[in-house]
Amino acid sequence: MHPAGLAAAAGTPRLRKWRTWPAVEIGRAGGVAGPQRRLARSLLAGGHGDLELRGVHSAGMPASKRRIPVSQPGMADPHQLFDDTSSAQSRGYGAHRAPGSLGYPTAPASAQDAFLTDPVSNMAMAYGSSLAAQGKELVDKNIDRFIPVTKLKYYFAVDTLYVGKKLGLLVFPYLHQDWEVQYQQDTPVAPRFDVNAPDLYIPAMAFITYILVAGLALGTQDRFSPDLLGLQASSALAWLTLEVLAILLSLYLVTVNTDLTTIDLVAFLGYKYVGMIGGVLMGLLFGRIGYYLVLGWCCVSIFVFMIRTLRLKILAEAAAEGVPVRGARNQLRMYLTMAVAAAQPLLMYWLTFHLVR
Repeated sequence: MHPAGLAAAAGTPRLRKWRTWPAVEIGRAGGVAGPQRRLARSLLAGGHGDLELRGVHSAGMPASKRRIPVSQPGMADPHQLFDDTSSAQSRGYGAHRAPGSLGYPTAPASAQDAFLTDPVSNMAMAYGSSLAAQGKELVDKNIDRFIPVTKLKYYFAVDTLYVGKKLGLLVFPYLHQDWEVQYQQDTPVAPRFDVNAPDLYIPAMAFITYILVAGLALGTQDRFSPDLLGLQASSALAWLTLEVLAILLSLYLVTVNTDLTTIDLVAFLGYKYVGMIGGVLMGLLFGRIGYYLVLGWCCVSIFVFMIRTLRLKILAEAAAEGVPVRGARNQLRMYLTMAVAAAQPLLMYWLTFHLVR
């Protein structure tokens, strides 16, 4: 008898080549145990695409793993084991929802929007902005009162031509004739247009260069140390501060009405660092003889420069007031001018003599 007839007579299901059976038919075959049958039914009811049963035996079926595809309408992929919750078509799981779709109240897009929509917050923010503006204006007024920051721009309005001419004037003041400061509508012109105008660029750069040259001189003598270099810088600043305070006190005691400001005094007193740099450099190159020659020349030059500059600032005010040239007050002003000019060479030597050996 044909094998198919024997299989039909034995009561077993008829198998076809290259065909897989649904899980329901396997459950009815009688070769699937109770728990496995319930598992197959539950997976079929859940709509899963693939079912792999290991060790499921039926008459005429091998014990190896069989793939039993189950396809149901409405599924995107019949071979997918679990639902894709990241897809918007997967039965609502992971689909995009509106902010209030889960039962929560709808909120604004951000905390900033919620803050801006509150009128009380807007009022507080406007009040805070007005307070900040008033505080900034008050600070600017106080800073400009004690430290005229806006006026500092005038003292740094220089160019290369002005710097060259000013350095030549500091070293060779004997050939210069016109020492008057030029004015335009009662305002002094910028330093780059007038070589007689005071500036802060040359004193500031000269002070920094002096500190560097002092460090170089100490290094060549094997005496360099950060503490000693800091002491050199602090002593130079201390002497400059004492000079400014002493001149201001003297002007107050002599009752001189002058247009000299504190920044003008710092500028004029800072010009001596140019001669100090020249003296130390010549001392490093040619020894103490070169130091004394160059420093002596620079001391005489700065003395003449200060006399001719301060004379116009201090004595010219006295002449404008109608004070006699040989009057007592005018004599005091002349002595004050001479004292300020004579203090410059002394300080130049005091701050540089220990740097050259």
